[in-house]
Amino acid sequence: MAGLARSAAPPAPRGPYQIQSIEGVLVPMPDGTVLRGRLWLPKMPRGSRVPAIFNYCPYHWRILTRDEDEQRFPYYASHGYAGVRVDIRGSGCSDGKPQDEYVQQEQDDGVRIIEWIARQPWCNGKVGMEGISWSGFSSLQVAACRPPALKAIITHCSTDDRYTDDAHYKGGCILHDMFDWGVAFLAIQAQAADPSITGSRDWKADWLERLNGIEFNLGNWLTHLHKDAFWKHASVNQDYRRIQCPVYAIGGWVDGYKNAVFRLLSHLEVPRKGLVGPWTHIYPHSGVPGPAIGYLTEAVRWWDHWLKDRDTGIMSEPALRVWMQQGVALPGVTTVTGRWVAEEVWPTARIRMEPLYLNANGRLDGSAGPITSVFTHSPQTVGVASGNWCPTGAGGSEDLDIEVALDQRLDDARSLTFDSEILANPLEILGSPVLSLRVAADRVVAYMAVRLNEVMPDGSSRRITYGILNLCHRDGSESPTLLEPGREYPVELPLDYCAHRFSAGSRVRVAISTSYWPLILPSPEPVTLTVRTGLSRISLPVRPLRPEDDKLRPFEPPYVPRTATTVISATPGRRLVEFDVRANQQTIRHRVATGEIRQDETGTNVVTNLEMRCVINDADPSGALMEYTTTFGWKRGDMQPRAVGTATITAQPREFTITATLQAFDGEQRVFERTWDQRVARDKV
Repeated sequence: MAGLARSAAPPAPRGPYQIQSIEGVLVPMPDGTVLRGRLWLPKMPRGSRVPAIFNYCPYHWRILTRDEDEQRFPYYASHGYAGVRVDIRGSGCSDGKPQDEYVQQEQDDGVRIIEWIARQPWCNGKVGMEGISWSGFSSLQVAACRPPALKAIITHCSTDDRYTDDAHYKGGCILHDMFDWGVAFLAIQAQAADPSITGSRDWKADWLERLNGIEFNLGNWLTHLHKDAFWKHASVNQDYRRIQCPVYAIGGWVDGYKNAVFRLLSHLEVPRKGLVGPWTHIYPHSGVPGPAIGYLTEAVRWWDHWLKDRDTGIMSEPALRVWMQQGVALPGVTTVTGRWVAEEVWPTARIRMEPLYLNANGRLDGSAGPITSVFTHSPQTVGVASGNWCPTGAGGSEDLDIEVALDQRLDDARSLTFDSEILANPLEILGSPVLSLRVAADRVVAYMAVRLNEVMPDGSSRRITYGILNLCHRDGSESPTLLEPGREYPVELPLDYCAHRFSAGSRVRVAISTSYWPLILPSPEPVTLTVRTGLSRISLPVRPLRPEDDKLRPFEPPYVPRTATTVISATPGRRLVEFDVRANQQTIRHRVATGEIRQDETGTNVVTNLEMRCVINDADPSGALMEYTTTFGWKRGDMQPRAVGTATITAQPREFTITATLQAFDGEQRVFERTWDQRVARDKV
């Protein structure tokens, strides 16, 4: 879920039209289920018809995404578009039973909603779809269903591959985000519908019916340890050709979903554009870290081209535009140094893969050295500087300082590292670096975390990109195979896409570890890896300078429309790392920024709280645990519905155990409680 960001940007003019907003619009489904949404319309002469822009997700438009919606849809409406925001079946103010992620029913309903929009007297029959995170996923997934009225989409921070690049698994390893997000989703599903919208005479009875319909989706995700049919469903990379409308894919270098932008550009066969800024999981006009851009005007250029047949020039510009970083996101960094660059097409033949060899004595050289063997047996706490897989993905943008990757020196010192000579000239890369290793392990299951860092003249180490691989998944995640201890395997690991300019005077570093806690759950047992130097290398996607970059059309300054909210209370987020020397045990306590905000227009107060605790022994991964608690709720008059989700996951050598609880309160009165206990056998994970 995208964090809610606020901006002190000065007011900017909207479009030429006044607007009206209609809340509680009814959208009937063929089976009689009623979905509800919000509508923004431009005030135009009677009988006027306009294109529509549609957003579709389960995040309760009346309560949880109101601020975010207000920062986009009134702007679009002022430029002559209808804005439509609908909660999926079983969520927010829509009827029906709560659903798991991206089920077929959700996509079928999305198609029906688009058909409904196209038939409305205010719509000219053309619909665009947009969104971030879940609504970005929905945009791709519904586009793959080919509703005739859907003419174009903009997808932010989403993915084409639900197993490889979502908040569950990475490289065949389990991300902590599976549990962070899973508990947050539990609390989101448990939100009460607003009776001022539904017209319910017994909102609490309706709420209890919803609560009793919630299934333990988190536990289900954990049973699908490999890339099976469950994850392939709604992964549009199973057949890119199903998408037949133009696609604008947008991401951020700090976000967990950046890789999909490049794959979509590479594989789609429709008109397409890509944009990647320095941002986290957030819309570009609110983009942090900066620089943010005038995204709303960029979006209108896209919509005007595809929904109004206006030549805005957007499709004559380069297909890919990215922020070429010279710095990196670190705590206290509000703006990442760099510049905007572009490629006319992606992939591009301009970029060359240039190898650097992992050689003896920790050297990273342009040519292969003698073949030797080096070893790494990482402490379990390597990864303390990793940050979150998706920083600020579940909290506010103010949590960036406690969730981005830190100076890597602490992790580097406890990893196997290879350093280049000091760079005499800058080195610019754009793409996915690929590590090719000859490697052996002493266990049948072994993990490998690889970081590409820039070591600065002062000794600080900045993570540029990284990759994770469960070596059982070395040939793919559909049918992984156990390792043969001591056997040497050729392994290729593409790292996450990046754009970075290494400075003259710095060094390039490759760091390899067998653990990366708490970003991933640990391997079943401690592991020693043997890496063959002289046979192993990293290939960097080296990008030559492009003079045309200096003439790129500049983005307009960022404009974030003000919303009518009042902060009632606010507590900054924190991340505390403790180490018990006697027990040889690390504990990480993490809490995102919490508080209470009043939505002035509806007189509704929204309350949030998210906390995490991770515990691991530095020498033994057995018994490593993660605990999560998420609270979402709202208050208005006598109504005070609040949901609290908790979960504890423990990793043992042969199984994972997970206990979760969902509680619901009206004020201080507990009205619902349910607990789940589950054991999942480890299978090549």
